[in-house]
Amino acid sequence: SFLAVNGILLAARQAIRHGLACHAAGGTHHAHFGHGAGYCVFNDLAYAAVRLAAGEEARSILILDCDVHQGDGTARILENRPDIFTCSVHCRANYPARKASSDLDVEVERYIDDTGYMAILAKTLERLEDLVPEPDLVLYDAGVDVHADDRLGLLGLSYDGIRARDGAVLRHYRGRGIPVATVIGGGYGTDLDEVAFRHSIVFRAALGEYRRTQVLKNQ
Repeated sequence: SFLAVNGILLAARQAIRHGLACHAAGGTHHAHFGHGAGYCVFNDLAYAAVRLAAGEEARSILILDCDVHQGDGTARILENRPDIFTCSVHCRANYPARKASSDLDVEVERYIDDTGYMAILAKTLERLEDLVPEPDLVLYDAGVDVHADDRLGLLGLSYDGIRARDGAVLRHYRGRGIPVATVIGGGYGTDLDEVAFRHSIVFRAALGEYRRTQVLKNQ
């Protein structure tokens, strides 16, 4: 748990330096100030954001949480931090039963498909342009429990839907030169290889975005 928390801090610093970095753990967004919850011991997203702000490594930070569950711990820890904006895109009918108040909560209905989800995400990214116009860093929780076969998900996304989601987020911010650090977030199932494959999607999307930007640089 300690290593995973420090991992997103290191990934965030690499993102600030290089533009994009992915952490092979993290997304422990249910942990609160004084206790863990929902399989989360320490809140890595809140910790990294506070550390970076305290060291003036990033003065404006956006936490974009697309895990199927609301980032309630993140919202409560950072509720009095105007320099750190929390956005949670989550299933309305899923855990936790008592939701917190993020700076922007986007509640998605059960069993939504790829097309419906991507429409909501596009509108959310547009809203965030007005609410957080130029963050110094985006911490992106790429939870894969949005997949239709996830044991705890309740949404209806396919592999292609997750790829489209991750690609859209990375293109939106990297296209504007804003650094992005990703964490894997939630993903649950009995076939661990299949869950691991889902988690690999954000890394593949990041590689694709890196290659796209290299092509643009060389044109």
